Amino acid sequence: MPKKDSNAKAPASERGILNAQPRLHQSAAEIQAYGSVSHLLPLELEEPVRLEMTEQLNLMLADTITLRDLYKKSHWQVAGPTFYQLHLLFDKHYREQSELVDTIAERIQLLGGISIAMAADVAETTRIARPPKGREEVPVQISRLLDAHQIIIGNCRKLAKLADQLDDAGTNDLVVSDILRTNELQVWFISEHLVDMPLVHAEQPRLRNVG
Repeated sequence: MPKKDSNAKAPASERGILNAQPRLHQSAAEIQAYGSVSHLLPLELEEPVRLEMTEQLNLMLADTITLRDLYKKSHWQVAGPTFYQLHLLFDKHYREQSELVDTIAERIQLLGGISIAMAADVAETTRIARPPKGREEVPVQISRLLDAHQIIIGNCRKLAKLADQLDDAGTNDLVVSDILRTNELQVWFISEHLVDMPLVHAEQPRLRNVG
């Protein structure tokens, strides 16, 4: 009788045979803990600097994700005579904030850190107040967006100074050239919608009584 192969009943993967069956429900320990940085990146930045920068950038990332989502909420729920203009503007700002989210997250990973990602973690971390679930009037929507921008801009200035002091030119450039300037421009665009101006009849100058 032919000799039986002792490996015949072993799984195909153990016998060195390729198998198209997906390996489902896998789990394992994390390969890097949140709040840590990789040790062997040749970036000419000491580990304490990279730890500080990734921590501060994660705060900025959480705020930026929150502002991004606040713009999408406003885009969906805006109402009134300026619906069309604001519907488009809010979505444009949403897309620009989405780009910043990727840019910040990639900087964190580049520094050897772990970028915050999930909604629950973002909600626990952000410094921006949570809005109500319901629809709000346009002036309230814009005021809420401006408050969020103010938080980000203020922290941008602090982080830019800190990065400069720690000789992290890359983070300094990202904060000033990308995050700060984008937020400043968006503040200008939306704040002009809160100026109380007549739509049809210009306000007539009042005559001075010289009698």
